[in-house]
Amino acid sequence: MMAGESMVTSLDLTDPAQRSAADAFVMAHADGTPFHRPAWLTAVARGTGNRAHMLAAVAPSGQIAGLLPLHHVKSALFGQALVSSGFAVDGGILASDPAIVAALAAACEGMARGGGIGSVELRGGPVPGEGWALHEGSHLGFARPIADDDEAELLAVPRKHRAELRKALANDALRVEIGREARHLKAHYRVYSESVRNLGTPVFPAGLFREVLTAFGEDADILVVLEGDRPVSAVLTLYHQGRAMPFWGGGIADARRLRSNELMYYRLMGHGRALGMRVFDFGRSKAGSGQAAWKKSFGFDPVPLSYHSWSATGERRDINPNSPQYQRRIDIWKKLPLPVANLIGPFIARGLG
Repeated sequence: MMAGESMVTSLDLTDPAQRSAADAFVMAHADGTPFHRPAWLTAVARGTGNRAHMLAAVAPSGQIAGLLPLHHVKSALFGQALVSSGFAVDGGILASDPAIVAALAAACEGMARGGGIGSVELRGGPVPGEGWALHEGSHLGFARPIADDDEAELLAVPRKHRAELRKALANDALRVEIGREARHLKAHYRVYSESVRNLGTPVFPAGLFREVLTAFGEDADILVVLEGDRPVSAVLTLYHQGRAMPFWGGGIADARRLRSNELMYYRLMGHGRALGMRVFDFGRSKAGSGQAAWKKSFGFDPVPLSYHSWSATGERRDINPNSPQYQRRIDIWKKLPLPVANLIGPFIARGLG
């Protein structure tokens, strides 16, 4: 497909030269995110089995002028879709020229039609063009600058929540570890799986976290809060162009009593500062959710996010936790014993994307 003088093609993500060129484009683009990077595409594909694609607009010079990362997410329960990016909170078309944006959107539509895939979901990026639906207000983003030092960071937290954080800081039984070793992955999965089960959500495959950590190298790590030797809170964080981005985090049931989640994110802000990060990007939450309220109470102002979708039939996947059908599934899931949830959860969650 042609876009002016540029051609839209599908990159070979197994080719080191093409991967490198795509990664360089993402890292140089002001709107690039970790979820546009080949590392994310391939890690998710390996960790969940959902095939990855990278559409690229290539100029006559051979230089990349635009990218659209995609995962073909398939599920017997939830249907299938092309998603940019799968298992991410951002993505979408990465291009500055409206003609390039339109060409990449058209190529994506053609890929969906050709593959018998009912819909496309873009989590961010510019408006793709006619025929695409805009979805805004259902999700909120939270980000603010990292303060100059620990004391300034503490004072940036509103008074009520700051009091809870001070209790955690005074608890000598809590300690923090940061790393990328197998023991950090094991502790993270133990905590995260319990956390999402308690929220009524199937846990992702353990391989997804391992593959992301491996693919991103020094651009990702795990912070664990322990009470003695017991992991009580943990988070896997991505680092991208000056932004610390805690992504998969949670705490066990005891985390609320211990205020270990407060301690976890406060220590992560200091860790991010030490790494040279300038912004703490708390990620997205559903509007009206307890998570959104918690982040706001931590001193983060919500910003509505915009997503886009396209469907050949007008139908979309039902993966909205607020829908009545989904709520029934959540209520059932919360009652499952943790070993059972961890056994069957990954098979379900790999189709959510």
